[in-house]
Order: sequence, then structure tokens, then C-alpha cells
Amino acid sequence: MNSHLCDPNEGLQMHKDKFVFSQLVAFLDRKKFNYIVRKYDGDKYVKHLTCWNQLLALMFGQLSNRESLRDLIIALEAHNSKCYHLGMGRSVSRSSLARANQDRDYLIFEEYAYHLVNEARKKRVIDIFKLDGSVFAFDSTTIDLCLAVFWWAKFRRTKGGIKVHTLYDLETQIPAFFHITDAAVHDSKAMKEIPYEPGSYYIFDRAYNNFKMLYRIHQIGAYFVVRAKKNLQYKTIKWKRRLPKNVLSDGTIELTGFYPKQYYPEPLRLVRYWDEEQKREFVFLTNAMHISSHLVAELYKNRWQIELFFKWLKQHLKIKKFWGTTENAVRIQIYTAICAYCLVAIVQHDMKLDRSTYEILQILSISLTDKTHLRDLFDKTKFQNDKERFGPNGPGLFDY
Repeated sequence: MNSHLCDPNEGLQMHKDKFVFSQLVAFLDRKKFNYIVRKYDGDKYVKHLTCWNQLLALMFGQLSNRESLRDLIIALEAHNSKCYHLGMGRSVSRSSLARANQDRDYLIFEEYAYHLVNEARKKRVIDIFKLDGSVFAFDSTTIDLCLAVFWWAKFRRTKGGIKVHTLYDLETQIPAFFHITDAAVHDSKAMKEIPYEPGSYYIFDRAYNNFKMLYRIHQIGAYFVVRAKKNLQYKTIKWKRRLPKNVLSDGTIELTGFYPKQYYPEPLRLVRYWDEEQKREFVFLTNAMHISSHLVAELYKNRWQIELFFKWLKQHLKIKKFWGTTENAVRIQIYTAICAYCLVAIVQHDMKLDRSTYEILQILSISLTDKTHLRDLFDKTKFQNDKERFGPNGPGLFDY
């Protein structure tokens, strides 16, 4: 048995005829994955489709734009002779993959997704905002599900759905934390799950005016910028007189509403900002008294990146069409999608690719079973202009 051919940790130069997908897999830490599998007894009594085979099969499906589990199996059967060398074992059947998605502990894939998140964030450290701490945006995206099929995800009387609450690192452009709930959970309820870091900055939209949680952020020595609600009750203690362009006011306030005053008993900063592009006023609350009012607005303005991430995730990594109906299968698919996302980020960094994420995905989706060296694969296509370079969705997530 030529077992060395499917070893993902061998150097790319040693096997120039390796499949593109196998070369990608070489960027993954299989030892770490095997450690996690042993921790959860993931391969206990398994004869054929191991957890590693399962991970690679799902990632292959996501990167090759397979629409369903049936579609994925048809694609793998078409490359049946290559499955072993792609790292998926001798063969992958629809029933075995469906059963694995249903029965295997999703925590294996969650823990490995967090490992890849940490690796990608370490590699992509960049100080865009010139602040001492990390800068995060927190938001959620709702994924609608058919209630008749996903019975466990009841949202409304006739509708099902889940929410993926995500803490997104705005500087590395990597999601740092996820919390999956049913869609009925209010966004602000997920704030208590965030692993806050002292000295870091957290950016929120209006749905997160939870003053009890905002005060907790303040107490641990972290900072927040949140868009204020229109009915905010407060009194101004002092104003700044000299204001930079587009800053309408910048003052220190105290909350006067009965519960907000109890939940957040200390002064806050309120900044009114006129956005020239959108021709509208924004009102921000923050405990960051030391930064400029323009930076307050700039931090919030960069929140759009998490929206782009959600859009990207749904469009390019198969999240909207799930390949299993149980909650466990849905979670496994979400976490393998995150693994694929981080893999692209790591490859892009390590190979120093001057390509948008959109380009990389487009190239990979039609090349996974080719035997082209990765460097040649990404170098051989030249783009003439930005519109063609970035594709219809604009600049990619990893384009600074």
C-alpha cells in the first residue's frame, strides 16, 4: 500500500504530480486533527470513513460548489479512482457520509475550526487601526430552514431557522468566535457568550444596546462602539467645543432611563456623525474616551466587513443548502465551511498570493482534481482590470 501518497503533511515539492486538493490539504495540521478525534473517540469502531475522510469530503464539496449531498457523491464517484489519493479513503458513499454527519460529535469539527481560526489570525496579524488591542465586530446571520425537514429549528409557526452569531476580527478578516442558536434568540442575548479580551474593541449595531453587557465589557477593561437607539434617554454632562469635519457633537453623557441607568451607572461618550456618502446622521455610544471621534466613526464604518463575510459564507461555502437534516449535521457543515474559509486564508498568506478570495475560489472550484502545482495554478491566469479581477461581488474579504 502506498500510504505515503495520501500523507497531507509531505512537502509539495516532493510530489509535483499531486492533485490540487491534496496540495491544499497539505496546509492542514493532521496531527492536531487526529488528537481532537482521539479526545472525542470519533473513530471508535470506524472501519472505512474516518473523521479525517469526512472532513475532506465535506471540504471538497464546499470548495467545488456541490449543491447537495447527492451532487457531492456523484462528483466523488466520477473521480472514484482518485478518492484515495485525495485523502478520502477508498470510496465515499452517500449513506456512510450522511450517517457520519448525523452521528459523529460536531465538537470535533468545532474544535478544529477554532484551531484553524487561531492559526489564520496569527498569520494575518496586521495593525490597521493603530490601536493596542484587537478590533472585533459582532453580529449574526439568520439561515432559513424548512420546518418540515429541520423540525428542531422552529422559528415561527410555519418557519424554521438558525442564527450564526459571529465575532469577526476586522484586522485579520478572520471570524474569531461563533455561537449557533435557533433563529428566535435575540441578538443581544448572545453577547454574554463572547470571550472578551481586556484592551480589545467591540463594534455593535443597534440591536446590541444591552447596557448590562456593555457595562461588563467596560468592567473588564475592554472598549465598545455601539450605534445608539433613537429613543435613548440621557443627559449631557459636557461637550467638546472644537469638532472635526462631519462630527456634529461629541460629549460625555449619563443615562437617565430607569433600567439603563442601573445597568450602566458610569458616564458614556456620545458621538453624532454625519456620513457624507450615505447623507445621514449616525449616533454612537462608546466607553473609549481616549480615541478621536473620527476613529469612533471609522471603527463602526468597518462593521460592513462582517456583512460581507456572511454574504461570502452563504454564497461560496455551501451553507444555505444543508447536506443533513439533524442539528448535529448542520453544525458539522457550518464548522467545515469555516475550516475551508480559514484554509483559503492560510494558503493565501503562506503563498503570498496577489489574488482576491473570489478569484482563488473560482480557480479552485474547477481545478481540485488537476495535477497542476499550486503556484502554477495561481500564476497562469492574468487579469486585465479590477472588474474582472474581483469578479461580480467586488473586492474579496482578504483584500486590504
